[in-house]
Amino acid sequence: MALVAAVVLVLEACGIVLLNWILSIVVDKQQMSLAGLDPRAMSAGSWIAGAVFGLYLVFCAALLVRTGVRDRAPVGFARIVLISAAVVHGIVGALAVGLAGWPAFLAVMVVLGLLVLTLVAYGEGRAPASGDAAGEPPAGGPSAGGPPNGPRPAAPGAA
Repeated sequence: MALVAAVVLVLEACGIVLLNWILSIVVDKQQMSLAGLDPRAMSAGSWIAGAVFGLYLVFCAALLVRTGVRDRAPVGFARIVLISAAVVHGIVGALAVGLAGWPAFLAVMVVLGLLVLTLVAYGEGRAPASGDAAGEPPAGGPSAGGPPNGPRPAAPGAA
């Protein structure tokens, strides 16, 4: 699952960089300006923003590849970065409904779902509730002095 999410994030990064490159060309060719800003500054800003966001998505994809290859949950900084990517996709999805329509929202939600599924599927491991697969009792069970809520032995000297 992590490898599929990584491929989707790389494709999304390429799309974001391409979209921002096209926007920078349009702004530059039409000499658009916002509140008196220089059109070249806006063009460069669009290109830089696309490149930074694309690198962020490729970094997240690299973390997902590492997670998939190691078959272990991401921990520490890697987990925080992947959670931040999921939050960003949630916010972008909410904005996409109004700005780009339902198909864009659906695409962003698929990526969000892959990120969340990866974080949950490779979540922290849990100890088995009733012993291991061989049928041995759990630690602290009858072989370790009885159940924790069972009868307690009397104190020495008490009658």
